[in-house]
Amino acid sequence: MATIYLDNNATTAVDPRAVEAMLPYFTEQYGNPSSLHGLGESAAQALAQARAQVARLLNAPARRIVFTSGATESNLTALRAALAGAKERRRIVTSAVEHAAVLEPTARLEREGFEVVRVGVDGDGRLRLDELERAVDERCALVSVMWANNETGVVHELAAVRAACQRSGAKLHIDAVQAVGRLPLDVASSGADYLALSGHKFHAPKGVGALYVRDDERFEALLAGGGQEHERRGGTENIPGIVGLGAAAKLARAWVDGPGPRELGELRDSFEDELSERLEGLEFHGRASARVPNTSNFRVEGVSGEALTQWLAAEGVCVSTGAACSASRHKPSHVLLALGLTPAQASGSVRVSLSRFTAPAELERAAELVVSGVERLRALAAP
Repeated sequence: MATIYLDNNATTAVDPRAVEAMLPYFTEQYGNPSSLHGLGESAAQALAQARAQVARLLNAPARRIVFTSGATESNLTALRAALAGAKERRRIVTSAVEHAAVLEPTARLEREGFEVVRVGVDGDGRLRLDELERAVDERCALVSVMWANNETGVVHELAAVRAACQRSGAKLHIDAVQAVGRLPLDVASSGADYLALSGHKFHAPKGVGALYVRDDERFEALLAGGGQEHERRGGTENIPGIVGLGAAAKLARAWVDGPGPRELGELRDSFEDELSERLEGLEFHGRASARVPNTSNFRVEGVSGEALTQWLAAEGVCVSTGAACSASRHKPSHVLLALGLTPAQASGSVRVSLSRFTAPAELERAAELVVSGVERLRALAAP
């Protein structure tokens, strides 16, 4: 039974071309980029090339890219760096639907004495911009929002967020993990002071990511050490992983600049249309909003999302009930609760997330199995 992988918001397969680019840096070109000999220089050149490739993906200057271990580190670095230069400002504005990589650090900052304002969303997952604009004032040090939500795929209206930051002088941090490699991005137009990404969400390896830093003034490294990354992140660089990240960034830039996002969105929409025609009691979350093209989140009345996910897994289809980092907690999604769903409704939801490698035939088969699974589970639950 062939596996149909539709959990790409959790992680993606590494592109074979990225793997090929990485391999020499495990065995032949294993030098430390800080060393002055030939192997070190080769590693330094690979580091520079990857930095330029990631920068082109974001339309950013290469010198503004800092390599990290992933988005969790990038997000935390951004939060701490932004607050280090905030002086008397003690307010952080974020949203109620952020990933745990932002929710948990801001909760910790709240315990340290910062005021944290969590802006809500409407029933379609869109930020309540009136709440945000009221909260972002001269007391605000930082606004931290995601570009696209990891569960619903909803894309936030960043132009309004940027304008609020510019009026107040607050710094802007964007968690772009679910947008990178799926939408054309431009950090200059986003207004971001900091932007975080993680390689394993766009066909690079796990354990490597990057942070865009607009200005080094008053920047404090989260990891102090040997002065690597222009003294912005200590520790010997993970050259194989960074090379893979750069290769994946180059491939992602070519894909987002072409018809890929439109075609993937059409494939996702056809999947949703098929389910809509065949299932009663079906509700999609965020479908009325702008979304990244690869994500669909839905629930079926009277059917457990966990049961449907397990039934599909037994048939070789990989989907999820929400963020992978919180799946083991068996709690309703905070994102779906913020949309106004009840705990029972939130627990009944399923997330399907495609990649550029998803074949139409795979999605057609997945739709068939979703329908079959719902029918089976409803039959089992019938009195």
